[in-house]
Amino acid sequence: MGRKIKDVTSSGGEEDRKIKRKRKLEEEEAQINGEVEETPDVSASKKLEKKKKKKDKKNGKEEGATQLGSEQELKNGAELSEGVGEEKKKKKKESDGDKGGEEKKSYGGVVVSGKNSGDSKYAPLNSFADSKLPDNVLECCKGFDKPSPIQAHAWPFLLDNRDFIGIAQTGSGKTLAFGIPAIMHVLGKRKGDNSRRVNPICLFLSPTRELAQQIADVLCDAGKSCGVKSACFYGGTSKGPQLSALRSGIDLVIATPGRLKDLIEMGKCHLQDVSFVVLDEADRMLDMGFEQDVRSILSQTNSDRQMVMFSATWPMEVHQLANEFMDPNPIKVVVGSEDLAANHDVMQIVEVLEENTRDRRLVALLDKYHEAQRNRVIVFVLYQKEGDRVERMLQGRGLNVVAIHAGKPQSTRTKSLAMFKTGTCPLLIATDVAARGLDIPDVEVVINYSFPLTTEDYVHRIGRTGRAGKKGVAHTFFTKENKGLAGELVNVLREANQIIPPDLVKFGTHVKKKESKLYGAHFREITADAPKSTKITFADSDDE
Repeated sequence: MGRKIKDVTSSGGEEDRKIKRKRKLEEEEAQINGEVEETPDVSASKKLEKKKKKKDKKNGKEEGATQLGSEQELKNGAELSEGVGEEKKKKKKESDGDKGGEEKKSYGGVVVSGKNSGDSKYAPLNSFADSKLPDNVLECCKGFDKPSPIQAHAWPFLLDNRDFIGIAQTGSGKTLAFGIPAIMHVLGKRKGDNSRRVNPICLFLSPTRELAQQIADVLCDAGKSCGVKSACFYGGTSKGPQLSALRSGIDLVIATPGRLKDLIEMGKCHLQDVSFVVLDEADRMLDMGFEQDVRSILSQTNSDRQMVMFSATWPMEVHQLANEFMDPNPIKVVVGSEDLAANHDVMQIVEVLEENTRDRRLVALLDKYHEAQRNRVIVFVLYQKEGDRVERMLQGRGLNVVAIHAGKPQSTRTKSLAMFKTGTCPLLIATDVAARGLDIPDVEVVINYSFPLTTEDYVHRIGRTGRAGKKGVAHTFFTKENKGLAGELVNVLREANQIIPPDLVKFGTHVKKKESKLYGAHFREITADAPKSTKITFADSDDE
């Protein structure tokens, strides 16, 4: 209690002294400013004058210091601002220099962008004659009236040795879009060089054996009239004929990444002369886990190569690959849209049902769509064993059916696909090895017995029908096991103005963000009204 009284008393005395000191300073201030009469006391007057000078001097220093500080701050700020401005100008100048007049133009449903893409010499072709290509090179195009949109826009850039990105759906004429420029590239390399060439000049990488073989068929036919030789390398078959082709000398190599890497490691295939590289279905190639093989193969090619990438979609992984191996500003041609969209010539019917009812429903649909057993129908399944089981089930019901999947020998796959194409066996059971790139004419109906693992694969599956301007039907079974993809499927149906079944909407319309294949989802949704983050400072932290 005594200590508390002492504190109060001490506090009160201190307060009195402060009040007296304040009053004294106010009086002196008033005298210095002339607010009170000067006293006749000379000493007092001198004292006040001295204090006034002292104060003026002090205020002057402070004012000067403040002014100097402000000027310095302004100067520093100006310099900083100027520095930032100059840095921005420098970066913009460098960027503009890199872009070199980058433009973006739209031609109906085709968008073209890239360095100098608007130059008149890159105007899209209206006819094959506009390309000014030799007749023997255009021999393979005689069955067409004019170049397809992707060909019309791609050829001017590719023939000018530009790095190129093409985004277009399958069935759009992509093979000749990059095949004709590749043939011209070979013919250009031959000028003045009559020596026998052993190593290939052009390389085409494909994700599947069937697509590789299809590209090879087109390029072999296109190259016959001008003496350009092609060879196709893929796994599941003997290496003997492939090694023989390499020894005889070839101009174009079409290959799947796995088999080509084997031939390179054997020391039988040398790519140092390859100066024209095409990655077809690049998104699918990376989805199938070929990224490391692709990188390894590209590192073997000529560093001064022309890079061409074709893809139906443009995910981040493909974008990063393009940034690494292409010029900073390649030409990019998008036919249609980069976003996931289905062919509008395909009528999409989605049916939500129980998994154990699919066999019965499949048979009923085949009675409806494949009644005469003459029209081509593809039934897509998800797994190899599922494909074998469905094949046996349909054969047991008397249907003429063949199946292809990665577990079957390549000879069987090739034979089955040939029978389906010719119509000898017009009913095909297939996994997603047949979902992309295959140009099979007159497929009237696609039935998705199992929904694929991604909506992208769904779009590619149903793209096997409704080709070349014809109409098609895609009938899809959707079960509760697929509910995580319901939102994406609803968006695809809505974009194509298709009927959205109420049972599908019941699963929800939420669309999941893409996840890393290695690390899963590495993000967290943040709502708009979430509280702001606060900084935590620990007692022993050096941070202020």
